[in-house]
Amino acid sequence: MRSQEVNPAKLATLFRKEFELCKLAEGETVALLSDLNTRREYVQASFAAASELGADAYELCVNATPSWTKVGVETIGACKGTLEALCAADMLICLHIPLFTKWMKTVRDGGTRVLLVIDAPDDLEQLMAPPGLREAVIHAGKRLEATNTVRVTSPAGTDLTYDCGEYPTMIQYGFADAPGRFDHWGGGHVHTFPNEGSASGIVVIQPGDMVVLPYNRYVQDTIRLEVADGHITSISGGMDARLMEHWLEDNKANPDDLDGHYLSHLGWGLNPQARWDAIALYGNDPDRTYAAARTFAGNFLFSTGPNSQGGGTRTTNGHYDVPMRDCTVMLDNDTVIENGRLVDERMVVERVPR
Repeated sequence: MRSQEVNPAKLATLFRKEFELCKLAEGETVALLSDLNTRREYVQASFAAASELGADAYELCVNATPSWTKVGVETIGACKGTLEALCAADMLICLHIPLFTKWMKTVRDGGTRVLLVIDAPDDLEQLMAPPGLREAVIHAGKRLEATNTVRVTSPAGTDLTYDCGEYPTMIQYGFADAPGRFDHWGGGHVHTFPNEGSASGIVVIQPGDMVVLPYNRYVQDTIRLEVADGHITSISGGMDARLMEHWLEDNKANPDDLDGHYLSHLGWGLNPQARWDAIALYGNDPDRTYAAARTFAGNFLFSTGPNSQGGGTRTTNGHYDVPMRDCTVMLDNDTVIENGRLVDERMVVERVPR
C-alpha cells in the first residue's frame, strides 16, 4: 500500500475548489452526513471550505456504517428531525454511501443537492473533474436517453442486448451544481437501468476486468453469463464464477428470490483522470477504487441487483459491479465505444496532469 501523497493541509483547498464547482454560495447551509468511520479531516476540510465561501455548515453523525456491500441502509429518518434537517439544507456532503435509500430521494426531491465524498485524498485530487467532462457526460446522457436499444459486444464473446426508456438516464460528472442533483466527487459516467425483462444474450467477463463490488479485485479467470428475460440464468467458469454465484445466492431473501440475478445499472465511463490499473498501483483498499474503477474512460459498467435508485422495486444486497474493458457499445446500432475506446468525439475529454 502506497503512502498518501496529498499533504493533509491541502485538503481545505481541494474542498474549496470542489465546492466552487458545486456553486456553493454565501448564505447557503451545508449539512455533512458522517458516521463513526468517516475521515475527520474531511469534516474539517468541509467546514473550512464552507466558511471561506461564506456558507454555514454543520455535521450530522449517524451510528450505522453503510458500505458498498451493504447498500440501501436507511441511516436517515429513524431519528426524529434528521430527514427534515437535510431537506432544509442547500447542499448535503455525504461522507458515506447513501445509494438505493428512500431518504435520499426525499432529500433530493426537496431541492437539496447531494455530493458523495468517499474516495482517498489522493484520488480526490486526481479525479477532480477536468474541463469539458461535464459537457461530455451531458452529451453522453442525452444520447443514451434517446436510445431504444443498446447492444454490447466484445472479442471475448459478450453479446448483450437490452432496451431503454422505462427508467431515467443518470449522469455523474463529479460535482453537484443544481438543485436536487446527486453526484460523486471523482465521477464521470452515464448509466440507466434496462427495461424490465428486456436484457438477453451472453456476457463474458474476462481476466483484467474488475469486480469492484463486492470483492474489489481483478478477475483472474473467465466468467460466462447467460442472460434471458432480464436476469442471469447461468453462471459458468472457475473461481471467479464461483465467487459471483456464491454472492448472489447468499443474498437471496428466499430460495426463489432472483432479484440479485436481474441486471441493474448499465453504462460507461468517460473520466480521463480515472485509471483502470488503480488496484495494481494502489492495492485493493476500496477507497482507492470507489470512483476510479467505475469511471475510467471507455469501460462498460455491468451490474446486477437493485434498481430502486431509478424508481424500481428491487432493493437486494445481491449487487455486483463489474467495469469491463475492450467492449463495443452500440446505441440503436450507432457505435459510441469500440473495443474500449470512445469513438464519439464529443465524449472524449483531455486528461489533465496532476
